[in-house]
Amino acid sequence: MAFIPHTPDDVREMLDTIGVASIDELFDEIPATLRAGPLTGIPPAMSEMQIGRLMSERAARDGRPLNFIGAGAYEHHIPAAVWAITTRGEIYTAYTPYQAEASQGTLQTIYEYQSMIASLTAMEVSNASLYDGASGLAEACLMSVRANRRSKSSRILMPRAVNPIYRKCSGAIAGNQGLRFEEVAFDPSTGQTAVESLAGYEGDDITAIVIQQPNFFGVLEDVDRLTDWGHAHGALVIAVVNPTSLALLKPPGEWGEKGVDIAVGEGQPLGVPLSSGGPYFGFMATRMEHVRQMPGRIVGRTLDLDGRPGFTLTLQAREQHIRRGKATSNICTNQGLLMTAATIYLSIVGPEGLERIASASMARTAQLAAAACAVDGVRAAFVSPRFHEILLRLDTPVAAVLEALASRGIAGGYDASGDYPELAPALLVCATETKTDEDIARYANALAAALGAARAA
Repeated sequence: MAFIPHTPDDVREMLDTIGVASIDELFDEIPATLRAGPLTGIPPAMSEMQIGRLMSERAARDGRPLNFIGAGAYEHHIPAAVWAITTRGEIYTAYTPYQAEASQGTLQTIYEYQSMIASLTAMEVSNASLYDGASGLAEACLMSVRANRRSKSSRILMPRAVNPIYRKCSGAIAGNQGLRFEEVAFDPSTGQTAVESLAGYEGDDITAIVIQQPNFFGVLEDVDRLTDWGHAHGALVIAVVNPTSLALLKPPGEWGEKGVDIAVGEGQPLGVPLSSGGPYFGFMATRMEHVRQMPGRIVGRTLDLDGRPGFTLTLQAREQHIRRGKATSNICTNQGLLMTAATIYLSIVGPEGLERIASASMARTAQLAAAACAVDGVRAAFVSPRFHEILLRLDTPVAAVLEALASRGIAGGYDASGDYPELAPALLVCATETKTDEDIARYANALAAALGAARAA
């Protein structure tokens, strides 16, 4: 809390009202041997002014580096109104809307969010957010096993071009539940998941195939052919998408002849700050035929007896509401506050604003790629259409280069060498609408200096 309002007199009055002599008596059932002793490592109390200065000084140690890291979390401009509204007390402290008559504001916000995600992805129905994009993919894989009743194998084709963190998270969450994740290679010249690489699976029982667009390298996949291949071979198709890119790219509901079956992704680009890695939120959308296999909750709009519109929870296929053995998920409280921020963000920027953001990000990355590849010892790993990231191949180890860039106040990108040793030294860089001509020139100059210093060392 930013402010604790209770005075000693307030505390005394509350204790007298409930009939105890001290706060310690409220915990007298806990044996003394289990209670914490005095906090000797805590320094003496400081004033509010002193605390504010101390925390500002500590925050300043991190600096404000010029950021070119993407890899699943992206720096976009967030209009001030987004969090000014999101952090209002009536929104910030709102909890699960079990009582519809007392939660119409929260329910309407969720309904609007679901409508926006369904529109953005061109899917028929959306749930009310997940923890993050990675766990969202794991939930989608579990959902595909329940939804694809023709398949008995629980085999999920997972391209290596999918974000490595998403792949690891899916294995950690769903791997012990009988799902088999089978890696699909990418084309070393294009960075794409070629349909030809799936030939070995033809005739097999495949439950689902995952397609990320753009993929982890920033490259655009041939989503139409991949989607049609999946459906032709009896598999459900799971899309992992960047929501900002959907302002420009074909939405997953329109991939191939039928569209995908499940679409998931990370909602962080929609008005959520990077915040040292979180919290973020995931989104999920699907076809109406699969709605009862979707985890989480769904809010619906209806009319009361007097014809007035209202909102209520219409589907909650969770263990809190039905028998545990029939629940689709144990997702309970999720990242609802961040979903609210995304709803406000999308309301403010609108379809045209989101398209301008996506276009500017794409243009800035093209500019960044040209400037970086003009540096001696740098080349693009793949010559393929891309969105707002590019994988660079360097002639020296990436770690030393990133360290040198950091010393110049630049977060220089993501070292992909560990995830893709066959591409090492490999550096994934990103630019969004927040970057300027001067920022990109500064990066290129610093990269040239860092590479020169690394070679000399």
